[in-house]
Amino acid sequence: MSEEIASQQTGGAGQQKGLLQQMEELMAALNADLSALDADLQSAGSAGPGNRKDGDAG
Repeated sequence: MSEEIASQQTGGAGQQKGLLQQMEELMAALNADLSALDADLQSAGSAGPGNRKDGDAG
């Protein structure tokens, strides 16, 4: 009976580790997206409000 409990605990830990891995990957992807957005915003800000190159009205 103790073997069954041990296998359940191991399975639960494996599942939590899988979820933790997914969360870390999602956080890394979000961080990369935010860094890219920050770079885009800073480059747009340095161009000035009247110096848009893409033709957007604003």
